[in-house]
Amino acid sequence: MSNPKSKVFFADLRAGSRRNLFDKIGELLALAGASERFRKGHLVAVKLHFGEKGNSSYIRPVFVKRAVEAVKKTGALPFLTDTNTLYVGTRGDTVNHLTTAIENGFAYPVAGAPLVIADGLRGELFTEVKVGGRFFESVKIASMIASSNGLLALTHFKCHEMTGFGGALKNIGMGCASREGKLSQHSNLSPLVDPTGCTACGECSLACPVDAIDIGNVAVINESLCIGCGHCIAACPEGTINIRWDETASNLQGKMAEYARGALVGKEDRSLFVNFITDVSPECDCYGHNDAPIVPDIGILASHDPVAIDQASADLVNAEAGIKDSALKTGHERGGDKFRGVHPSVDWEVQLDAAESLGLGGRLYELVRI
Repeated sequence: MSNPKSKVFFADLRAGSRRNLFDKIGELLALAGASERFRKGHLVAVKLHFGEKGNSSYIRPVFVKRAVEAVKKTGALPFLTDTNTLYVGTRGDTVNHLTTAIENGFAYPVAGAPLVIADGLRGELFTEVKVGGRFFESVKIASMIASSNGLLALTHFKCHEMTGFGGALKNIGMGCASREGKLSQHSNLSPLVDPTGCTACGECSLACPVDAIDIGNVAVINESLCIGCGHCIAACPEGTINIRWDETASNLQGKMAEYARGALVGKEDRSLFVNFITDVSPECDCYGHNDAPIVPDIGILASHDPVAIDQASADLVNAEAGIKDSALKTGHERGGDKFRGVHPSVDWEVQLDAAESLGLGGRLYELVRI
Protein backbone atom coordinates (compact mmCIF):
# COMPACT_ATOMS: atom_id res chain seq x y z
CA MET A 1 0.00 0.00 0.00
CA SER A 2 1.48 3.32 -1.06
CA ASN A 3 1.85 6.20 1.38
CA PRO A 4 -0.65 9.06 0.87
CA LYS A 5 0.78 12.24 -0.59
CA SER A 6 0.75 15.34 1.60
CA LYS A 7 -0.64 18.47 0.03
CA VAL A 8 1.77 21.36 -0.39
CA PHE A 9 0.05 24.60 -1.36
CA PHE A 10 2.04 26.91 -3.64
CA ALA A 11 1.63 30.54 -4.61
CA ASP A 12 3.86 32.21 -7.16
CA LEU A 13 4.88 35.83 -6.75
CA ARG A 14 2.56 37.27 -9.38
CA ALA A 15 0.29 39.96 -7.96
CA GLY A 16 -2.20 42.58 -9.06
CA SER A 17 -4.48 45.28 -7.70
CA ARG A 18 -7.15 42.73 -6.71
CA ARG A 19 -4.83 40.13 -5.18
CA ASN A 20 -1.44 40.94 -3.71
CA LEU A 21 1.18 38.78 -1.99
CA PHE A 22 -0.27 39.51 1.43
CA ASP A 23 -3.59 38.07 0.28
CA LYS A 24 -1.81 34.97 -0.99
CA ILE A 25 -0.09 34.37 2.35
CA GLY A 26 -3.48 34.44 4.07
CA GLU A 27 -4.94 32.05 1.49
CA LEU A 28 -2.05 29.62 1.87
CA LEU A 29 -2.43 29.43 5.64
CA ALA A 30 -6.18 28.97 5.36
CA LEU A 31 -5.79 26.15 2.83
CA ALA A 32 -3.08 24.49 4.94
CA GLY A 33 -5.52 24.30 7.84
CA ALA A 34 -4.71 27.15 10.23
CA SER A 35 -8.26 27.25 11.61
CA GLU A 36 -8.16 23.53 12.43
CA ARG A 37 -4.67 23.52 13.93
CA PHE A 38 -4.77 26.65 16.07
CA ARG A 39 -7.48 27.32 18.65
CA LYS A 40 -8.70 30.20 20.79
CA GLY A 41 -6.28 30.84 23.61
CA HIS A 42 -3.46 28.75 22.14
CA LEU A 43 -0.02 30.27 22.61
CA VAL A 44 1.49 29.79 19.17
CA ALA A 45 5.23 30.05 18.62
CA VAL A 46 5.89 31.67 15.25
CA LYS A 47 9.38 30.29 14.68
CA LEU A 48 11.53 32.28 12.28
CA HIS A 49 15.04 33.62 11.78
CA PHE A 50 15.41 37.33 12.56
CA GLY A 51 18.53 37.60 10.41
CA GLU A 52 22.07 38.30 11.54
CA LYS A 53 23.02 41.97 11.47
CA GLY A 54 24.33 42.75 7.98
CA ASN A 55 22.21 40.02 6.34
CA SER A 56 19.17 41.06 4.31
CA SER A 57 17.77 37.81 2.87
CA TYR A 58 15.55 36.90 5.84
CA ILE A 59 11.74 36.98 5.47
CA ARG A 60 10.34 40.51 5.28
CA PRO A 61 8.64 41.54 8.53
CA VAL A 62 5.57 42.78 6.62
CA PHE A 63 5.07 39.22 5.29
CA VAL A 64 5.45 37.86 8.81
CA LYS A 65 2.71 40.25 9.94
CA ARG A 66 0.24 38.73 7.50
CA ALA A 67 1.01 35.26 8.84
CA VAL A 68 0.56 36.59 12.39
CA GLU A 69 -2.84 38.02 11.39
CA ALA A 70 -3.90 34.62 10.04
CA VAL A 71 -3.05 33.03 13.40
CA LYS A 72 -4.91 35.75 15.31
CA LYS A 73 -8.06 35.06 13.24
CA THR A 74 -8.24 31.63 14.86
CA GLY A 75 -8.32 33.19 18.33
CA ALA A 76 -4.80 31.99 19.11
CA LEU A 77 -2.10 34.22 20.59
CA PRO A 78 1.04 34.27 18.40
CA PHE A 79 4.51 35.35 19.47
CA LEU A 80 7.62 35.65 17.29
CA THR A 81 10.49 33.55 18.50
CA ASP A 82 13.93 32.12 17.84
CA THR A 83 16.76 30.72 19.95
CA ASN A 84 20.18 32.17 20.69
CA THR A 85 23.00 31.11 18.41
CA LEU A 86 25.81 28.73 19.29
CA TYR A 87 28.45 30.87 17.59
CA VAL A 88 29.44 34.36 18.71
CA GLY A 89 27.54 36.92 16.67
CA THR A 90 24.78 39.51 16.99
CA ARG A 91 22.22 36.92 18.21
CA GLY A 92 24.30 35.02 20.78
CA ASP A 93 22.40 36.29 23.82
CA THR A 94 18.88 37.60 24.35
CA VAL A 95 19.83 41.29 24.67
CA ASN A 96 21.78 41.38 21.40
CA HIS A 97 19.30 39.02 19.74
CA LEU A 98 16.29 41.22 20.49
CA THR A 99 18.23 44.32 19.47
CA THR A 100 19.11 42.71 16.13
CA ALA A 101 15.53 41.55 15.56
CA ILE A 102 14.12 45.01 16.19
CA GLU A 103 16.77 46.72 14.04
CA ASN A 104 15.94 44.25 11.24
CA GLY A 105 12.30 45.35 11.37
CA PHE A 106 10.59 42.85 13.66
CA ALA A 107 9.32 45.38 16.20
CA TYR A 108 5.74 44.91 17.41
CA PRO A 109 4.26 47.80 15.36
CA VAL A 110 5.59 46.18 12.16
CA ALA A 111 5.17 42.44 12.76
CA GLY A 112 2.14 42.58 15.04
CA ALA A 113 3.33 40.16 17.71
CA PRO A 114 5.62 40.28 20.75
CA LEU A 115 9.16 38.91 20.54
CA VAL A 116 10.26 36.08 22.83
CA ILE A 117 13.71 34.51 22.78
CA ALA A 118 12.81 30.92 23.57
CA ASP A 119 15.84 29.62 25.44
CA GLY A 120 16.69 32.25 28.04
CA LEU A 121 19.35 34.91 28.36
CA ARG A 122 22.21 32.76 27.06
CA GLY A 123 20.50 29.65 25.68
CA GLU A 124 20.35 27.86 29.03
CA LEU A 125 16.59 27.24 29.31
CA PHE A 126 15.41 23.97 27.80
CA THR A 127 12.96 21.12 28.26
CA GLU A 128 14.16 17.55 27.89
CA VAL A 129 11.99 15.77 25.31
CA LYS A 130 12.23 12.02 24.71
CA VAL A 131 12.67 10.96 21.07
CA GLY A 132 14.34 7.55 21.30
CA GLY A 133 16.45 8.22 18.23
CA ARG A 134 19.61 6.76 16.76
CA PHE A 135 21.72 9.68 18.02
CA PHE A 136 19.72 10.93 21.01
CA GLU A 137 17.46 9.26 23.54
CA SER A 138 16.18 12.73 24.44
CA VAL A 139 16.73 16.22 23.06
CA LYS A 140 16.92 19.68 24.63
CA ILE A 141 14.21 21.91 23.18
CA ALA A 142 14.02 25.62 24.06
CA SER A 143 11.58 25.93 26.94
CA MET A 144 9.27 28.60 25.51
CA ILE A 145 8.78 26.55 22.35
CA ALA A 146 8.35 23.27 24.21
CA SER A 147 5.64 24.77 26.43
CA SER A 148 3.74 26.55 23.64
CA ASN A 149 0.46 25.09 22.38
CA GLY A 150 1.26 25.32 18.68
CA LEU A 151 4.00 26.08 16.18
CA LEU A 152 4.04 28.02 12.92
CA ALA A 153 7.44 27.75 11.22
CA LEU A 154 8.14 30.56 8.76
CA THR A 155 11.28 29.65 6.84
CA HIS A 156 13.49 31.41 4.34
CA PHE A 157 14.53 28.54 2.06
CA LYS A 158 18.21 28.78 1.04
CA CYS A 159 21.41 26.77 0.64
CA HIS A 160 23.45 25.68 3.63
CA GLU A 161 27.07 24.59 3.91
CA MET A 162 26.38 21.64 6.25
CA THR A 163 22.89 20.47 5.24
CA GLY A 164 22.80 21.39 1.54
CA PHE A 165 19.72 23.50 2.08
CA GLY A 166 18.06 25.08 5.07
CA GLY A 167 14.29 24.61 5.11
CA ALA A 168 11.52 23.86 7.56
CA LEU A 169 13.35 20.88 9.06
CA LYS A 170 16.42 22.96 9.86
CA ASN A 171 14.30 25.82 11.16
CA ILE A 172 12.70 23.60 13.78
CA GLY A 173 15.50 21.04 14.23
CA MET A 174 18.43 23.37 14.76
CA GLY A 175 16.41 26.48 15.48
CA CYS A 176 14.33 25.07 18.35
CA ALA A 177 17.33 23.57 20.16
CA SER A 178 18.91 25.16 23.21
CA ARG A 179 22.59 26.12 23.08
CA GLU A 180 23.56 22.70 24.48
CA GLY A 181 21.33 21.05 21.87
CA LYS A 182 22.97 22.98 19.06
CA LEU A 183 26.43 22.04 20.30
CA SER A 184 25.54 18.34 20.49
CA GLN A 185 24.38 18.44 16.88
CA HIS A 186 27.49 20.17 15.57
CA SER A 187 30.25 18.66 17.66
CA ASN A 188 31.36 15.56 19.55
CA LEU A 189 34.12 17.42 21.42
CA SER A 190 34.28 20.05 24.14
CA PRO A 191 34.79 23.70 23.12
CA LEU A 192 38.36 24.94 22.78
CA VAL A 193 39.91 28.12 24.20
CA ASP A 194 42.02 30.19 21.83
CA PRO A 195 44.90 31.26 24.13
CA THR A 196 45.89 34.20 21.94
CA GLY A 197 42.71 36.09 22.78
CA CYS A 198 42.05 34.85 26.32
CA THR A 199 42.49 37.46 29.09
CA ALA A 200 41.93 34.95 31.95
CA CYS A 201 39.00 37.05 33.18
CA GLY A 202 37.28 33.98 34.64
CA GLU A 203 33.80 34.64 33.25
CA CYS A 204 33.74 31.24 31.54
CA SER A 205 34.66 29.47 34.78
CA LEU A 206 31.87 31.25 36.64
CA ALA A 207 29.36 30.21 33.95
CA CYS A 208 30.44 26.54 33.91
CA PRO A 209 27.93 24.42 35.89
CA VAL A 210 30.38 21.55 36.51
CA ASP A 211 33.62 23.44 37.33
CA ALA A 212 35.35 22.10 34.22
CA ILE A 213 37.36 25.26 33.50
CA ASP A 214 40.62 26.17 35.22
CA ILE A 215 41.96 29.71 35.11
CA GLY A 216 45.72 30.27 35.04
CA ASN A 217 47.45 32.50 32.53
CA VAL A 218 44.61 31.46 30.22
CA ALA A 219 41.41 29.44 30.62
CA VAL A 220 41.71 25.68 30.09
CA ILE A 221 38.70 23.36 29.61
CA ASN A 222 38.97 19.91 31.20
CA GLU A 223 37.52 17.65 28.51
CA SER A 224 36.86 14.80 30.94
CA LEU A 225 34.55 17.02 33.02
CA CYS A 226 32.96 19.09 30.24
CA ILE A 227 29.27 18.24 29.66
CA GLY A 228 28.98 20.20 26.40
CA CYS A 229 26.43 22.74 27.64
CA GLY A 230 28.08 25.63 25.74
CA HIS A 231 27.54 28.14 28.55
CA CYS A 232 31.21 29.16 28.41
CA ILE A 233 30.87 30.14 24.75
CA ALA A 234 28.11 32.60 25.57
CA ALA A 235 29.86 33.93 28.68
CA CYS A 236 33.24 34.72 27.10
CA PRO A 237 33.41 38.52 26.53
CA GLU A 238 36.36 38.16 24.15
CA GLY A 239 34.74 35.52 21.92
CA THR A 240 37.78 33.26 22.22
CA ILE A 241 36.03 29.98 23.13
CA ASN A 242 35.37 28.14 19.90
CA ILE A 243 33.20 25.24 18.78
CA ARG A 244 35.06 22.33 17.27
CA TRP A 245 32.93 21.72 14.19
CA ASP A 246 33.87 18.07 13.88
CA GLU A 247 30.55 16.42 13.03
CA THR A 248 29.97 15.05 9.52
CA ALA A 249 27.28 16.60 7.36
CA SER A 250 25.33 13.34 7.23
CA ASN A 251 25.35 12.81 11.01
CA LEU A 252 24.45 16.44 11.61
CA GLN A 253 21.40 16.05 9.38
CA GLY A 254 20.35 12.90 11.23
CA LYS A 255 20.74 14.66 14.57
CA MET A 256 18.83 17.65 13.27
CA ALA A 257 15.91 15.44 12.22
CA GLU A 258 15.72 13.99 15.73
CA TYR A 259 15.64 17.48 17.16
CA ALA A 260 12.88 18.39 14.70
CA ARG A 261 10.93 15.46 16.05
CA GLY A 262 11.48 16.71 19.58
CA ALA A 263 10.26 20.20 18.67
CA LEU A 264 6.98 18.76 17.39
CA VAL A 265 6.22 16.41 20.29
CA GLY A 266 2.72 17.33 21.51
CA LYS A 267 2.23 19.64 18.52
CA GLU A 268 1.91 17.06 15.74
CA ASP A 269 -1.60 18.32 14.90
CA ARG A 270 -0.93 21.88 16.01
CA SER A 271 1.84 22.91 13.62
CA LEU A 272 2.12 24.44 10.16
CA PHE A 273 5.03 25.25 7.88
CA VAL A 274 5.51 28.07 5.39
CA ASN A 275 8.58 28.26 3.14
CA PHE A 276 9.54 31.46 1.32
CA ILE A 277 11.60 30.58 -1.77
CA THR A 278 12.94 34.07 -2.32
CA ASP A 279 16.51 35.38 -2.28
CA VAL A 280 17.82 31.80 -2.38
CA SER A 281 21.25 32.60 -1.04
CA PRO A 282 24.20 30.17 -1.21
CA GLU A 283 24.73 30.10 2.57
CA CYS A 284 22.87 30.36 5.86
CA ASP A 285 21.24 33.59 7.10
CA CYS A 286 23.49 33.34 10.18
CA TYR A 287 26.26 35.10 8.29
CA GLY A 288 26.53 38.87 8.58
CA HIS A 289 26.08 39.13 4.81
CA ASN A 290 24.22 37.37 2.02
CA ASP A 291 25.53 36.66 -1.45
CA ALA A 292 23.52 37.03 -4.65
CA PRO A 293 20.69 34.47 -5.10
CA ILE A 294 21.45 31.36 -7.17
CA VAL A 295 17.99 31.15 -8.82
CA PRO A 296 15.19 33.66 -9.46
CA ASP A 297 12.55 34.15 -6.79
CA ILE A 298 9.98 31.35 -7.02
CA GLY A 299 7.15 31.68 -4.52
CA ILE A 300 5.68 30.72 -1.16
CA LEU A 301 4.60 27.26 0.04
CA ALA A 302 2.51 26.05 2.98
CA SER A 303 1.83 22.58 4.39
CA HIS A 304 1.25 20.64 7.59
CA ASP A 305 4.08 18.28 6.51
CA PRO A 306 7.66 19.58 7.06
CA VAL A 307 9.22 16.82 4.96
CA ALA A 308 6.91 17.33 2.00
CA ILE A 309 7.30 21.12 2.00
CA ASP A 310 11.10 20.85 2.02
CA GLN A 311 11.07 18.26 -0.75
CA ALA A 312 8.74 20.42 -2.83
CA SER A 313 10.89 23.50 -2.19
CA ALA A 314 14.05 21.66 -3.27
CA ASP A 315 12.32 20.38 -6.41
CA LEU A 316 11.11 23.87 -7.35
CA VAL A 317 14.59 25.33 -6.90
CA ASN A 318 16.19 22.57 -8.97
CA ALA A 319 13.57 23.03 -11.72
CA GLU A 320 14.75 26.59 -12.29
CA ALA A 321 17.68 27.71 -14.43
CA GLY A 322 20.55 28.89 -12.27
CA ILE A 323 21.63 32.52 -12.28
CA LYS A 324 24.93 33.18 -14.02
CA ASP A 325 27.68 34.92 -12.07
CA SER A 326 26.30 33.57 -8.78
CA ALA A 327 27.99 31.16 -6.36
CA LEU A 328 26.50 28.27 -8.34
CA LYS A 329 29.37 26.27 -9.86
CA THR A 330 27.43 23.43 -11.55
CA GLY A 331 23.80 22.49 -12.16
CA HIS A 332 22.84 25.72 -13.92
CA GLU A 333 20.49 23.86 -16.24
CA ARG A 334 16.82 23.29 -15.38
CA GLY A 335 16.69 20.10 -13.34
CA GLY A 336 20.30 20.47 -12.24
CA ASP A 337 21.15 19.97 -8.57
CA LYS A 338 21.54 23.54 -7.33
CA PHE A 339 22.49 22.56 -3.77
CA ARG A 340 25.34 20.30 -4.83
CA GLY A 341 26.20 23.00 -7.34
CA VAL A 342 27.11 25.23 -4.38
CA HIS A 343 28.11 22.62 -1.77
CA PRO A 344 29.20 19.55 -3.80
CA SER A 345 30.24 17.38 -0.84
CA VAL A 346 26.88 17.54 0.97
CA ASP A 347 24.11 15.00 0.33
CA TRP A 348 21.09 17.16 1.20
CA GLU A 349 18.64 14.27 0.84
CA VAL A 350 19.89 12.73 4.10
CA GLN A 351 17.78 15.12 6.18
CA LEU A 352 14.63 14.25 4.20
CA ASP A 353 15.18 10.49 4.53
CA ALA A 354 15.98 10.81 8.25
CA ALA A 355 12.90 12.91 8.98
CA GLU A 356 10.68 10.57 6.97
CA SER A 357 11.99 7.53 8.85
CA LEU A 358 11.14 9.29 12.14
CA GLY A 359 7.54 9.76 11.03
CA LEU A 360 7.68 13.54 10.61
CA GLY A 361 6.14 13.39 7.14
CA GLY A 362 6.73 12.02 3.66
CA ARG A 363 8.77 12.93 0.62
CA LEU A 364 5.84 12.21 -1.69
CA TYR A 365 3.61 15.25 -2.12
CA GLU A 366 0.90 16.83 -4.23
CA LEU A 367 1.67 20.41 -5.26
CA VAL A 368 -1.52 22.49 -5.26
CA ARG A 369 -1.10 25.82 -7.05
CA ILE A 370 -3.38 28.63 -5.94
